[in-house]
Amino acid sequence: MFDSILNKFHIRFKDRTWAANLLAQALNDIIKNLQKNENENNRPVVLGIPRGGVIIADVISQKLDANLDIVIPRKLTAPHNEELAIGAVMEDGTTYLNESVIQTLEISNEYIEKEIARQIEEIRRRTALYRKPGLDYKISAESTVVILADDGAATGATPIAAARWIRKNYTPKCLILAVPIATKDTVQMLEKEADIVEVITSPPLSQFKSVGQYYQDFNPVTDEQVMDICTKGVY
Repeated sequence: MFDSILNKFHIRFKDRTWAANLLAQALNDIIKNLQKNENENNRPVVLGIPRGGVIIADVISQKLDANLDIVIPRKLTAPHNEELAIGAVMEDGTTYLNESVIQTLEISNEYIEKEIARQIEEIRRRTALYRKPGLDYKISAESTVVILADDGAATGATPIAAARWIRKNYTPKCLILAVPIATKDTVQMLEKEADIVEVITSPPLSQFKSVGQYYQDFNPVTDEQVMDICTKGVY
């Protein structure tokens, strides 16, 4: 119902905090049901994708009394078009590639390998800024519910790469992808990577131009903002 109203009248989220509060409300009942059905009392772990997703994750973790952490995938960009994602990568090389886009644009393996290396370097730079050296992730073998959060999913590349990294390294009983905005096509892709996908609004691709069009305030999030949240909630 709320989703249809947002799509019909093109209502935008006030800002990331406002959107995160809506997500937290929706997630609250899901978490309660999961814990009830599994008879588990472990605190959920919320992983934010920098930069904007860390704002979302911070609010959700507070509302759900969950552990907060970050996970850093990076978009792989198309040649001469940094806005177009051809995939995404994690620091350990876990990769998602959009083969249809790559084939359409006839992108070479050489370019993809160089782009992967370039983005891994950026991941390492951000990791050095955001995380203390040797700091273990709050996610562990005992984590029952893991919530992967971002401020929106255009192509879905970065959350897919992050979800695959989580599945590769950990075994949560339930992996939830939580984003305020994603197109219907992207949601279908995300549903293949997670147990639950929680989205506030899912417009058709024909109405979607960018994640930012669904926010009144979509100012860039700085490294300093992410570092402040990490100092407060991750370390």
